[in-house]
Amino acid sequence: MAPGGKLVAGSHNRNEFVVINADDIRTRVNSVQELSGETCQICDDAVEIVDSELFVACNECAFPVCRACYEYERREGNQVCPQCKTRYKRIRGSPRVEGDEEEDDFDELDELEFGKLDSNGSRAFGTTVSGNDGQIRAAGSLAHFGLDCPLIPLLTYGGENADISSVEHALVITGYEVVSAQPRPMAPEKDIAVYGYGSVAWKDKMEEWKKRQSDKLQVVNNEGQSSGGGELDDTDLPMMDEGRQPLSRKIPISSSKISPYRLIIILRLVVLGFFFQYRLLNPVHDAYALWLISVICEIWFALSWILDQFPKWCPVERETYLDRLSLRYEKEGHPSKLADIDIFVSTVDPMKEPPLITANTVLSILSVDYPVGKVSCYVSDDGAAMLTFEALSETSEFARKWVPFCKRFNIEPRAPEWYFSQKIDYLKNSVHQSFVTERRKIKREYAEFKVRINSLVSMAQKAPEDGWTMQDGTPWPGNKVQDHPGMIQVFLGSDGIGDIDGNELPRLVYVSREKRPSFDHHKKAGAMNALVRVSAILSNAPYILNVDCDHYINNSKALREAMCFLMDPISGTNICYVQFPQRFDGIDRHDRYSNRNVVFFDINMKGLDGLQGPIYVGTGCVFRRKALYGNNAPVTKKPPGKACNCFPKWCCLCCGTRKNKKGRIIKGDKKKKMKQRDASKQIHALETIEEGIEGENTEFLKQSHEKLLKKFGQSLDFINMSQLDDGGIPQVGESATNLLREAIHVVSCSYEDKTEWGKEVGWIYGSVTEDILTGFKMHCHGWRSVYCMPKRSAFKGSAPINLSDRLHQVLRWALGSVEIFLSKHCPIWYGYGGGLKWLERFSYINSVLYPLTSIPLLVYCTLPAVCLLTGKFIVPEISNYASILFMALFMLIAATSILEMQWGGVGIDDWWRNEQFWVIGGVSSHLFALFQGLLKVLAGVNTNFTVTSKGGDDGAFSELYLFKWTSLLIPPTTLLILNVVGVVVGISNAINNGYDSWGPLFGRLFFAIWVIMHLYPFLKGLLGKQDRMPTIILVWSILLSSILTLLWVRINPFVSRDGPVLEICGLNCD
Repeated sequence: MAPGGKLVAGSHNRNEFVVINADDIRTRVNSVQELSGETCQICDDAVEIVDSELFVACNECAFPVCRACYEYERREGNQVCPQCKTRYKRIRGSPRVEGDEEEDDFDELDELEFGKLDSNGSRAFGTTVSGNDGQIRAAGSLAHFGLDCPLIPLLTYGGENADISSVEHALVITGYEVVSAQPRPMAPEKDIAVYGYGSVAWKDKMEEWKKRQSDKLQVVNNEGQSSGGGELDDTDLPMMDEGRQPLSRKIPISSSKISPYRLIIILRLVVLGFFFQYRLLNPVHDAYALWLISVICEIWFALSWILDQFPKWCPVERETYLDRLSLRYEKEGHPSKLADIDIFVSTVDPMKEPPLITANTVLSILSVDYPVGKVSCYVSDDGAAMLTFEALSETSEFARKWVPFCKRFNIEPRAPEWYFSQKIDYLKNSVHQSFVTERRKIKREYAEFKVRINSLVSMAQKAPEDGWTMQDGTPWPGNKVQDHPGMIQVFLGSDGIGDIDGNELPRLVYVSREKRPSFDHHKKAGAMNALVRVSAILSNAPYILNVDCDHYINNSKALREAMCFLMDPISGTNICYVQFPQRFDGIDRHDRYSNRNVVFFDINMKGLDGLQGPIYVGTGCVFRRKALYGNNAPVTKKPPGKACNCFPKWCCLCCGTRKNKKGRIIKGDKKKKMKQRDASKQIHALETIEEGIEGENTEFLKQSHEKLLKKFGQSLDFINMSQLDDGGIPQVGESATNLLREAIHVVSCSYEDKTEWGKEVGWIYGSVTEDILTGFKMHCHGWRSVYCMPKRSAFKGSAPINLSDRLHQVLRWALGSVEIFLSKHCPIWYGYGGGLKWLERFSYINSVLYPLTSIPLLVYCTLPAVCLLTGKFIVPEISNYASILFMALFMLIAATSILEMQWGGVGIDDWWRNEQFWVIGGVSSHLFALFQGLLKVLAGVNTNFTVTSKGGDDGAFSELYLFKWTSLLIPPTTLLILNVVGVVVGISNAINNGYDSWGPLFGRLFFAIWVIMHLYPFLKGLLGKQDRMPTIILVWSILLSSILTLLWVRINPFVSRDGPVLEICGLNCD
């Protein structure tokens, strides 16, 4: 498909479907090609082809076993075929083992020939074991006989797995009738049905084998957590065993760091209790109002600290093994079996989100280190801007040159703007001459590409009166931003369009959903849900990555990092998403407004990862599509209860190893048995390693057709796609025109009416911070999430570095939290009885309550100025006991912060900037968000969504000193002036009153200086590059400060209502 053609626009409600600038639509990208051939019945790997013949381990029954399992069975096992029990003969190239010299008929086989193979190179075999309660099947390739191929039994080996039904276990129950399923025995004198695959003898043999394996392989529990953590004893294990190892592991923080940290938290709680006892029992009678207000604020701060602190009780780190992922899912000479991924990029206003930044994000996605046919990129243009469409067309053309360059030389990062702006000497090491030539060439190409994009931006500054027109003269369908049809165009990924080397490129799709004035489109959440439906129709990948338009892929292996968690057959089944930390470019080294937010991403998120997982932060997150559909997490069956027979049944005091009369293992031995089961799960979860078989989705199958329509909408194609656990598009021969027509249907503005979209399915509506709400709903369904922090940052974005934009960004986040707090989804009362853990709930409660802290914080920051102006204080005269309490509390606060910085790897500069901006944002953005949220929820006053401006390329830190007027600047400026005036007045009074007044002044001065230091970055932002404060800010602040000062003098509560008290000084004034 040519990059410039085949824009599809239409409206399902109006029965419109138009193909613009194209003749016909013929093709779509096919799903991954089905593999054919034999698979090993032990490890589920493909059986190798040797000299154009399939490898045969047993010459008696030709039981399918790969070369690695054959070698391992000869070296470590019983040296016999698992099916016919015939001793394995030595094959040419295999090392000798004990017993080879005793074989009379031993022969060095020059060629592996046994029987004839079918057209697919596979041998036919099979047995069917049937009984009264069901049917258990074991089969290989029966295509040779023209029979339907039954399912291979799942080797659970006694382990519990909710996704495997009881009739699929490869165990033969006594009393079952064994029936032959037309096998072709290699040795007619032997009865395969008696000793064949699935028999009791097979089970006993495998039980012995797994016990030997459990001593060598790392034992992994149901959550994928390593119980040993040490190195394997046998360094000569074959590569197939390395491929069966866990794809990731959890690394707890070392006890030398976490134990003192927890002890300090407990001590801080104890000291806090004594502190409040002192504060409540020692009121300040001459300043009772100040004392009461301060105590209320301190109690709220303590509650907020508890909600923030305890979710960090069990921080963890994680490590991934990309080499094991390749060994397991990418066999040399075979197509990759890594899962497909749909990547969503969202943009709204190209004037605030420059097209060049969006183009770099798309280019980094198209050149990611992942199988090309398994990546699809969907760009959502919620502003229906022709500028975005034309820029994406230019991007698709430049991608044909950029993608092969990235993959040929393995460069990082793969966003050209940031790659060429790196201040490194790329000629420092020995570089091949072709790289130098290609780099210079592609750099010139990118410079020309930037010129074309910038020219489009220049032309878009002033729109024509009659609207935009496309190159073929067709009016642009999105000329009316809030009233236009849905639009879809596939730029790359079909019609044989590849890169300049002729290689295939990932799919690139432009999507703009239909908008009409009378509908609520739900902003970004609605756009994401539209992409979920469109991608299900066109590609239906089982996993979804969403990124903002300014977050490019900085680590080309980021998708593989996520797959190490999601595709792990043991620990990945109940993971709903993998969240990556947000990192940013273009921030000054001082980071005065804490744009990096390192404390949250490196401390808080690690703490949550040790519980049920991190919260979803809106970008850089890989989802499981099944979880987005509102399904519950798969439930793992618990092992049966343990009991003993040495005490009465009601007593459970026995901890030893006992056996009852029937010889059953009790208590202690059961623990060992469970441990062996865990080991066998890690070793023998073979049925899910390659194929990812999870069984049919019984939850969907139980739902009636009407319920599915009510849940997902009126698209039957989408409903069919939603029932495929492993994703993919069925090969039904449907034309591309019909697919695109259905895609236009699912992006229509009325599609979500009377459905569960935005309520239980997809991104959840009801808040401008749809990310927190969406992740919260998933955790309530029992899913868990994972926090992935690769050494090289996975994603990097642009941050608003000037003060006004930063405050507006924080305002939007806080407003979303207030909306959630006032909705039915508030974590204080929602989600009980589900799968949400208590400490995880604490974290969500803190995430919606923090804007309420703005009121006590504003009052508490005003108290120092009031105390200095009146000479009063919030505490009585400090005794020795009080001094010890205050010092202990401050020391414990400092110790807690130091230990957090130690195990979180955060520098003191980043921690201090975070503390400063917590005060700045708390007294400005959070305060405004609280009142706006109350007006929106209670009074119905809607708040417009403000898109944060993304940095352009006008120079380093060009916007740092840019000042933009906003009312958010008034409260912190007023606080700053009040405290500075209070310090001046306090010191002046101390100078006038003599030496004795300096002692009481010390506490008030410390209090005021604490506020001023936290507001210092705000002061620098006001002064700007010209070192002067804007006039309007100065006027408003002086006016408010004067009003508050005069008001205090007028209603000073500490002056006697009967007039001033005059004391006799002893001097004769007459």
